[in-house]
This record gives sequence, structure tokens and C-alpha cells, in this order.
Amino acid sequence: MALKKVLIITYYWPPAGGPGVQRWLKFSTYLPEFGVEPLVYSPENPSYPIIDESLIDEIPANLKHIQTKIWEPYQIAEKLNPKSKAYKAGQFEKPEKQSFLTKISVFVRGNFFIPDARKFWVKPSVQFLGNYIFENQIDTIVSTGPPHSLHLIGLHLKQQNPDLNWLADFRDPWTQISYHSELKLTNSSQKKHKELESKVLKTADTVIATSFSDAKSYTALGAKKVEVITNGYEESTFKNLVKKQNSKFTITYSGGLEIARNPLVLWKVLNELIKNNSGFSNDLELNFYGEISKGVQNSLHENQLKTFCKFKGYVSHKESIEGIFNSNALLLTNFPDEKSKGIIPGKLFEYMATENPILAVGPSGGDVAEILKDYSLSAYCTHCDEEKVQEFILTTYRNWKTNTVKHPSSNYKNYSRKSLTEKLSTLIID
Repeated sequence: MALKKVLIITYYWPPAGGPGVQRWLKFSTYLPEFGVEPLVYSPENPSYPIIDESLIDEIPANLKHIQTKIWEPYQIAEKLNPKSKAYKAGQFEKPEKQSFLTKISVFVRGNFFIPDARKFWVKPSVQFLGNYIFENQIDTIVSTGPPHSLHLIGLHLKQQNPDLNWLADFRDPWTQISYHSELKLTNSSQKKHKELESKVLKTADTVIATSFSDAKSYTALGAKKVEVITNGYEESTFKNLVKKQNSKFTITYSGGLEIARNPLVLWKVLNELIKNNSGFSNDLELNFYGEISKGVQNSLHENQLKTFCKFKGYVSHKESIEGIFNSNALLLTNFPDEKSKGIIPGKLFEYMATENPILAVGPSGGDVAEILKDYSLSAYCTHCDEEKVQEFILTTYRNWKTNTVKHPSSNYKNYSRKSLTEKLSTLIID
């Protein structure tokens, strides 16, 4: 029996690095096992902030990959103002620290490039894919964003061909994401963002959310059908790894960490423990894999923690996995505001697959807390819950010191990429 074809419209694809690329890379790997042939459409000349060449080796050998050229102004903006992060989603400097040029960049980003600077790829993509879909007898398409411009490609294709089955995959929210309010939007621009978002949500046959809170939000905004398919972990990644015995009590954070998610409560607790416990001071090590903002580094210095830190910078996915696997505690941190309750960082599922203790810091009642509820070696704390953070650190430290090995009680295997792909396949085939 012939496999059912699905066209995946994505901006991020190897050699792009970071969590955004891995979601559909892994879905594409497993879909054929469930009766679906994936075809991937991505830009030929994208502007990726992170490169991970190792991910190229994970692309399935027989995968059909279609590319067309894209024009985007990011390269120009970065040349004019290389220090600005105005064009990197979720990594805005605090308004009081923004230069005049950065403030202009943020304003331009929010008001002239709606929904984002990849908007110039929409029209040529619709023209190209309209013919491609017809010629290749494709009846299901997926748009995955951000960038949310890609959902506009899906919207136009659906409007051209109402019989298309369109899945709109929201890896992050659009107007509901925390940094949207920092875009310095005019009233007309805000209205335009919301109108486009509403059209996408109401027109897509299925909206895919990565968290429970986001799913509720999309339903409230008018989506006719919403399914939750979280991010996950790759079982084979952990299959042959053997844990090492650390000479230091190692706390690890993996991924980029900007000032808005800075877990000051943890730095304060660690500072107090170092002052009051010489043994703890001799044992502590903090490892960071990824880009750590200057503001976070300054707060580590202010809490006398800089000498305990090892900043690894951006490394390959393989190296970061080895780093979290051989740690004694793992740090996950989210924005403190209510709008961020629905954010479930992709690294959470890889963290759980290590079976190491996890400290998560975020807003009260976050979706991460719901997932960790059944993971016994974890603590979910708000950004001001010093007592709970300290209790977790001390308990985990004592277990390490006495070489007490504990395994979490959890159903985290439900979050394997293969299990999640099976759920996705039903939205394509049914």
C-alpha cells in the first residue's frame, strides 16, 4: 500500500541548530513507520542564528527535500547593528538597556515585518507549492512556526484548495507569547497581528499545540480543532550512554539563557550554601551549555558563583546530551509571568530521559509542573520560592555525597519521539 504524503513547510532544518529543528526532523524520521511519506519544504539560503552540522547526519536518507530561495532582512539588520538581539525571538534586552538603534530595530521588527521578517517568502512559496502539491497529489500539509509567516503559506494554500488537510503546528504562541508585548507595536500593527493569527487558527483543519495551556488559548481564540503534541526525546540518543562518577556536585543548564528567565532564586540559594557550608563550596560545579547572556553572567558574579561556573558555549546536540546525562542535577527555567505558563521547553523531555534530578523554576501553575508531577526526582518552584529550592539542592547534594542512586517514577517514555509521531500520524491519515 502506498504511503500517504504530507508536505512539511518549515524554516528550521539542518544544519540549523537548537530545539526548533529537532521536532520535525524526528517526526520526519518516524512517519514512514506509520504509513506516511514526509516531504520537507524549507528555504535554500536561510539566516540561522545557530548551526549544528551534526544534525545533517540525522536526516533520513530517502527524505524528499524541496528548497527555494528566500529574501529576508536579518542579514542587513545584523550588519547594521551586530550587537542587537532585536531580531531573535524571546531574546530582547530590557528596555532600559536598549540602545537607540536597538529600539528602532525592535520597532521595525514589530511594525514593518508582520508577522515576522520571513514574510517575503510567503508569496513565492505559495506560487511554487500550489503547483507542486497538485503535481505530486499531496492532500495534507503542515506549517510549523515560529516564524509564523509559514502559517500564512499554509493559509493561502488552504484558501486556494479547500480540500487540503492543513495542520498548523505552533511550537510557540503568536500574539500570546511573552515577548510579543515588547515589540513596540502601534495599534494598527497589533490589530494586524491578531487578525492574521485569528485567520490561521480558524482556517486550519487542526491546530497543534505543544502545551496544555496553549491548547486552551487557541481554542478560546477560535480554533475549530486543537491537539496537543508536546516535544519529546529520542530514545536512541540515550541507549548506549553510561553514567560517570563526578568528582564535583554538578548542576547543569542546557540551552540559551537570557536575562528574562534568569533564576536569581537559585543563585541566591547557592550563594548562601557556599557561605555556610565549606564542604558544599568545595564540591560545587555549575555547567552551562549554550549562550548565556551578560546579564545572567553578571548575576552569577554578584552572587560569588562565577568561579564555580564552566561556560561551554554552544556545542553539538550530542555533546549537550552527554553533559546533561552526566550531571547530578539539571536546571530548567522559564519566564516568571503568567503568559509563560504554557511554555514547555523541549529540553525537559531529554532531561527526564537522563533520569537525573530536575529543578524547574517558572510561573505558578505552569504546564511544566503538570508534567513533572509524576517525575519523583524533581521540584517545581516559582522565582521567589527560596525554601523549596534550597530543600531540593540539599537533598540532591546529600544523595550525591552518600552515592545514593535513585530512579524517578515516571511515564516519561510516553514522550519518546516515536510515540509522539504515532499520534501525529493519525491527524494525517484519519
